[in-house]
Amino acid sequence: MNDECRCWFQYAEENRQVAELCFESGLFNSCLQNAQQAVEKALKALCLAVELPLKKTHSIGELIADLRNVGIKIEFIEDDVDLLDSVYLPSKYPLGSALPDFHPDNSLAQRCLALANRVFDDVRRRLNADHLL
Repeated sequence: MNDECRCWFQYAEENRQVAELCFESGLFNSCLQNAQQAVEKALKALCLAVELPLKKTHSIGELIADLRNVGIKIEFIEDDVDLLDSVYLPSKYPLGSALPDFHPDNSLAQRCLALANRVFDDVRRRLNADHLL
């Protein structure tokens, strides 16, 4: 794995660990933010591993589509992609007036954390299988 890919994957791991710590501490908003970032950065590491250009996007859906276009299928149901894409802005910025119904809670944080762990583990397996880690 090239250094850039390794760096993205290490940052993904850090975000995943922080999401876990935040969940355990009841900091659900920060858990959501870090879970989304863990998925985004892990997918970007995988994109780099297969020599796709680094895309400046926060869209999980876009990254998954790019990977599918080169024959790499990430197991995601559309609702999960939509969920992770939908938490990006409200977990980063206090947009209460724009998103009045956004209230991070245990259930939402637990679901996003489970998704982050699943994607992270999938990407790690792929990189290990191809001897990229």
